[in-house]
Parts: sequence; structure tokens; C-alpha cells
Amino acid sequence: MPENLPISSRRQFFGDFTQGLTIAAAATAGMSAATGSLLASEPAVPASDLLKKKTRLSLAAYSWNARLAKGWDEKTPPQGATIPTFIDYCASLGLDGCELTSYYFPKDVSPEYLYARKNQAFRKGLDITGTAIGNDFCLPEGPALEAQMAMTKQWIDNAVLLGAPVIRIFAGKVAKGDTEEIAFERCVKGITKAVEYAATKGVCLALENHGGITATPEQLLKIYHAVPASPFLGINFDSGNFRTADPYADLEKIAPFAINAQLKVEMFKTDGKKELADIPRILSILKNAGYQGYLILEYEASENPDEAIPRYVEELRKLLDA
Repeated sequence: MPENLPISSRRQFFGDFTQGLTIAAAATAGMSAATGSLLASEPAVPASDLLKKKTRLSLAAYSWNARLAKGWDEKTPPQGATIPTFIDYCASLGLDGCELTSYYFPKDVSPEYLYARKNQAFRKGLDITGTAIGNDFCLPEGPALEAQMAMTKQWIDNAVLLGAPVIRIFAGKVAKGDTEEIAFERCVKGITKAVEYAATKGVCLALENHGGITATPEQLLKIYHAVPASPFLGINFDSGNFRTADPYADLEKIAPFAINAQLKVEMFKTDGKKELADIPRILSILKNAGYQGYLILEYEASENPDEAIPRYVEELRKLLDA
């Protein structure tokens, strides 16, 4: 199956695969009857059921952006909330996973610290569903861009140690005096290099719709399709980041390419005003696109997160169980 096909275009592949499973199951049942195996008395399981799974919930550490310490010295932990606190919080909510954003780790984080967080999450019954970086690949050639690439590669290595399968990445922004086309070319070159490295480590990169040169689905997908196709590159679907005339229609355009999905409880209008998100509609968009990964709540609204997050987690559970 070609790696650069959108999820929706892979359904025929999986349909053929499912049919093959059904035939194989029937053949196995026949052989069991002929040999007198105990398996012969077991009911056949439809192959389609083998491909069904429940959407799992995660919480982005950015939901605690106002309280989590950033760039602290590992030898002198700060007072207040840190990544370990956040992991415990996710476990207390009964979540399936947690997204551990890079900003909240110690500066020059050690492998030992990363292993400790991996162990903590495992013991709490949580997957580390991913991490995120604040890269900018639109910078001109020089030390600043080299530093961005070095940071990206370092966090790919860190993701391996954490057991995080995916990293949310940005494209960047148009540098002063440059054009969007120049920024586009630099961005594609930078992402290509990053993906090549990520592939050697088995880590996926998910390009986020995050304003600037990814402010519209057309801009985002132009970048995505310009990078050589790789199973280690996809789109990060952020439900609250399109400030367009019809953000739901625009989310439908990027959903087929999503390998990571963030849910925000608010949407922005073109005039910058906020409105509550139509969460069932967003979930429907992801479902119709064939998305099978984690749903990651990223809470950024003004209501106290201690009160709002548990309520939204419960609402999402009910919607996903319906």
C-alpha cells in the first residue's frame, strides 16, 4: 500500500485485508473441524470486528501551561507543578494517555529523567501519546536554523527514550523581509531533513495547523505534499486553530491526513472572537476520515482548568461511548 495515501484512500486496502481475514478464519475453522481441535467449537469472529477499537483519550500538558514550570534545572526542581505532577493528574482522571510537551521538561534533560517519566506513566497505566516542540524551519541558513534542527533531532532522540511515538511540529513563520514562498521552500527543506532523521529512530512527526504559513488547509497541505512521502510524516489535526470562514469544512480537508488529533473546546471566528466548539461535529469529522489514533484534549479556555478539564473528559467519554 502506498505510504502517501490519505487515510480515506486506504479503506479499499483494509477492505481487501478484512476479506482475507474472513477467508482465513473460515479455512481455519474447517481445518479445526477436520482435526478435532477444540477450536472447532468456538464461534467464528467476524474479521471486521478485529479491526474495531475504541477511541482513547489523552490530555496535552499545554492544558496546564499557566502552572507548569518551563526550562528548569534538573538538579534544582522548582516549586509547584512539573511533568510528574501532570502525569499523576492524568492518571487521576482515568485517562488512557498523556501528551508531555517539551517546554515543561528540564533544560538539557537527562536520559535518566526521561526514563523516570516513562516508568511513572507505565506504572500509572498511561501511554505517553506524544510530545511537542516549538520549532521554526522558516529561518534563513545560518546558526539560528542549525540550532532549530539540532533541537528537533534532540527531541526525536528524547521521544525514543520516553516511548513517545509522535512529535507535534510547526512549520514556522515568515521572517522579516522574506516572502511566504521563501518561507515555504525553507520549511519544506527543514521538514524533509527532520523526517529523514525521525524515520531512522521510528518516530513520527505531525505537522500542525498553527497559523502563519499553515493558517489555511491549502497552505498546510501544500507543505505536506511537497515533502517526500514518508510513513513517519502526517498532519496534526488541531480543531481550534483555523480562523477561517468555515473552520469545520477546513478541518474536513486535513482530517484524512491526520496521525495525531487535538481537541479544543473553543473555535475562533474570522474576527478573532471565540465560540464554543461543536464537539460532536469534530468527532464526526475524525471518524468519517478514518482516524484511529488518540484524541488529545488541549484545554486553553478561560474557565479554571481544575473544574473544566474533568467535565470535558467525562463529556468526551460519553460521546465516544455512544
